[in-house]
Amino acid sequence: MLSSSEIGIDLGTANILVYSKNKGIALNEPSVVAIDTSTNKVLAVGHEAKEMIGKTPGRIVAIRPLKEGVIADYDTTTEMIRHVMNKASKKLGFAIRKPNVVVCTPSGSTSVERRAIHDAVKNAGAKKVHLIEEPVAAAIGADLPVDEPVANVIVDIGGGSTEVAIISFGGVVACHSIRIGGDRLDEDIIQHVRKEFNVLIGERTAEQIKIEIGHALIDHEELTMDIRGRDLVTGLPKTITLTSYEVRDAMKESLLHILEAIRATLESSPAELSGDIVDRGVILTGGGALLNGIQEWISKEIFVPVHLAPSPLESVAIGTGRALKFIDKLQTAVK
Repeated sequence: MLSSSEIGIDLGTANILVYSKNKGIALNEPSVVAIDTSTNKVLAVGHEAKEMIGKTPGRIVAIRPLKEGVIADYDTTTEMIRHVMNKASKKLGFAIRKPNVVVCTPSGSTSVERRAIHDAVKNAGAKKVHLIEEPVAAAIGADLPVDEPVANVIVDIGGGSTEVAIISFGGVVACHSIRIGGDRLDEDIIQHVRKEFNVLIGERTAEQIKIEIGHALIDHEELTMDIRGRDLVTGLPKTITLTSYEVRDAMKESLLHILEAIRATLESSPAELSGDIVDRGVILTGGGALLNGIQEWISKEIFVPVHLAPSPLESVAIGTGRALKFIDKLQTAVK
């Protein structure tokens, strides 16, 4: 049985989520840490730190210690996990005992990257740490029968990476992981606005544009949005109008890379499982699954039904929590 001191953590590039069996999603915070560079002290983590991005005095920096699904800044990541675990323990009430933790790792991560994740969670106060591959966790969280011998295709479009995997019998049969996700789409929008309008916008504005008028490569009713940024010529604030077709074209290349990864994974599927894929289709999870029209677009391109997971943003976290039931089957050894 799962006791309340066993938790699942989705250590994402954009958000860090904590799941417990009794409470469900206990915590969902952006993976951002604000640090005072003069003292190296952590000032804020999560929502508070995200509010500070691009708005702080010079000595305070808001950083995202995870890049493209893996740890880029080890010490800050450990601090962030410790902070998140403390916060979760207050909510869940296991302050006395160290929790057992299941954490997901990107399927394309190296053993060094996996070891870094394992050690960071251990040093943040976990008693025992189990690692599980992210696509497997996403599939469990999306209610797929991962321990049965049928093909479950999962496309997890996260902040830093996109993982495409065919899972059968508790393991990954074929997978592709590319370091392109929601953050890259935001970056595409920033570059487009800079090139076309000579205006500089921040990450948060770009994310808002993507959510409100961003579309996958499908025809749709044109939407427009007024955005404010800094004119690179005059240095003054400037308002410009963007259309949804412009935003779509800005993200086109990255979206095609994601499609390519899906195709490559399906092409490397064993023949026996191909029939299952046609019947059961592909499941989309992760924040990128919420992009307007992405379901319709992928379905049209690969001629296979595409479904959205019940709660795309939380699938991985829910999966890590539920995975404790059959962790022995799924255990990814830390080399």
